[in-house]
Amino acid sequence: MPARTLNATAASLLGFLHEGPMSGWDLVATAQARIGDFWSLTQSQVYRELAAMAADGLVEAHERGRRDRRPYAITDAGRSAFTAWVTRAPEPEAIRFPLLLTIMFGRHVPAERLAEIVAQHRATHAARLAAYEQFETELPPGAAEAEPYAVATLAFGLAYERAMLAWFAGLPPAIRGD
Repeated sequence: MPARTLNATAASLLGFLHEGPMSGWDLVATAQARIGDFWSLTQSQVYRELAAMAADGLVEAHERGRRDRRPYAITDAGRSAFTAWVTRAPEPEAIRFPLLLTIMFGRHVPAERLAEIVAQHRATHAARLAAYEQFETELPPGAAEAEPYAVATLAFGLAYERAMLAWFAGLPPAIRGD
């Protein structure tokens, strides 16, 4: 058992390491590509967690490779800790949506600036939806059976972005700048 309880960042790194050894740089890139739209990791967090997990025996560092990158591999203890983490009931999500905070205090923001901020965020969500829809069209036949977990995550992303765009469309004109 690890000396500390795994947090979601450490657990996600262990999840990625199930696929094979990766350097901290590889883990950052993998996390940004695969979970970056719904879970953020910084480079400093990744290296801090790798050092802590190595000290706890959850990962082991290999010899430095190209570009002086040190790959890490998950250990049996790391697999056990990951299994314990991933099979527990997750905590309820906490919404931290900075745009909502800005809108909450929108009466203190010039109307043109608020409309500009809302438009920028709407464009971000529209672009993300377009990317998810493109990814969905590129799924091979049978993907839902072969990769139900990734497909379910994609389905959430699609539903979320569609809901966000509907929310933007339903904002009062004073907020949208109409």
